Amino acid sequence: MFILLRWVLKTVSVALCALALLGSAAHAQTPAAPVKLAMIEALSGPNANAGEAVFRNLVWAVERVNARGGVKLALERYDSKGQNEEALSALRSAIDNGVRIVLQGNSSANAAALIDAINKHNERDPARRVLFLNYSAVDPSLTNEKCSFWHFRFDAHADMRMAALMDVIKDDKSLKGVYLIGQDYSFGQSVLREARRQLGVQRPDVHIVGEELHPMARVKDFLPYLAKIKASGAQAVITGNWGNDLTLMIKAAKEVGFDGKFYTFYGNALGAPAAIGDAGIGKVVAVADWLPNVQTAASEAFYKSFRARYPAAADDYVHMRMQLLIEALAQALEGAAKQGVSTTAGVFDIAALATQLEKASVSLSGQSGTMRAADHQFQQPLVVGIMDRQGVPGVKFDVEGSGYGFRVAKTLTPEAAELPTSCKMQRP
Repeated sequence: MFILLRWVLKTVSVALCALALLGSAAHAQTPAAPVKLAMIEALSGPNANAGEAVFRNLVWAVERVNARGGVKLALERYDSKGQNEEALSALRSAIDNGVRIVLQGNSSANAAALIDAINKHNERDPARRVLFLNYSAVDPSLTNEKCSFWHFRFDAHADMRMAALMDVIKDDKSLKGVYLIGQDYSFGQSVLREARRQLGVQRPDVHIVGEELHPMARVKDFLPYLAKIKASGAQAVITGNWGNDLTLMIKAAKEVGFDGKFYTFYGNALGAPAAIGDAGIGKVVAVADWLPNVQTAASEAFYKSFRARYPAAADDYVHMRMQLLIEALAQALEGAAKQGVSTTAGVFDIAALATQLEKASVSLSGQSGTMRAADHQFQQPLVVGIMDRQGVPGVKFDVEGSGYGFRVAKTLTPEAAELPTSCKMQRP
C-alpha cells in the first residue's frame, strides 16, 4: 500500500510539473497584445479624401514596423467628420476601447480641442493617460503657448513653413504685390499673420494688395474670390489652404485667367496639380518635409515602395513625416521596454513613454529627424518645390498621375528650419 501510494504521488507530481511547463511554454509563445493606435480624422464630409490619404500612410508605416518583429501596433480609425465635438466623442470612444495613443492632424482646431481634453483627462484619470501624436496640425501655438507634455508634433509648424517659403519669395524680384487668403480658423489666421510679419522683414517692398479669410470647407465656388484677386493686380497668392479649399481655389484661378504664382503649404497634392494643369508650371510653389523628386537613391526607393503598396494614381499621397512618426513611436516603445516599463495593452505608463519619445532620433530612407524635448516640436529638413511637367530635369515623378510634379528648388537643413519656442512645459 505504501509503495502504491508513493507511486501515485510521484505520478501526480510529474503530471503537475508537466502541466506547469506546458503553461509556461504556452505563456512564452503567446504574443503580446499589439499596442492600439487611434487615428481620429475626418473620414466623411468635404475633407474625407485627406483623411483617407493619412490612413493609407499610417497603415503602410504600421505594416513596416510589424513586419520587423518586436513592437506590434494595431491601427484603429475613428471618424471626426472634421468637427470638434465629433473628435472629442471619438476620443472618448477610443479611451473606452483601451486606446492610449491617439493620432490626428488634419485640423488645428480639432488638435487644440483634443489637447485640451487630453490634458484634463490625464489629470483626472492618471491610470488611463493618453498620448497625442500630431502629424499635420501646424498652428504654431500648439507647441508654443499651448504646448503640452502629452502632445508631440511631427510636422513643421506654420511659421517654420512660412519661413521656408520666404526663402524663395525674397529672391523673386518680379514680385510687387501679393494677396493673402486662408481658411477662417486658428491655422489659417496664423498663416496670414505670419505672412504679413515675414514679408515686412524679408520683402518690405512687396505690397499686400488684399487679404481675406473664408469659411473652412464650406465654399463651393471660389470664382468670386479669384475674380477679386485678379482685379487686385497681385502677382502672387500666399495661402495655407488644404483639401478641397485648395483644389477648388486653384481650379477657379484657372477659370478666371489669374496668371500669378501660388505660394502654398499644400499645393503639391490632393488634386491641385491636375486642377491647374499647364498654367501651374513654374507658378505653384509648395513647401514640405519631403518631396518624391528629392534626388537620392534612398528617397527614390522609398517612394517606389509606397507606390508598389498603393499602385492606384489616386492614392499617390505619401508623407515621410508620418512614417517618421511611427518609427519614433516604435523606438520609444522599445526604449520603454528596455527600461522595464510595461507597454502591454492595459498596463501602460504613458508618462514614461512620453519621456522616451522626447529623446526620439530617427532616420528612414535618407530622411532624419529629432524630437525637441523643450516643446515636443519635431526638427527635420524642409524642401520647397516648384511645379513642372513630368520628365523635365528634376521631375522624374508626377503627382497623382497628373503629369505634373515638383522639382526641388530649395532645401533647408533642420538647423536652418528651426525656430525658437515660447513653450513653458508643465511636466507630471
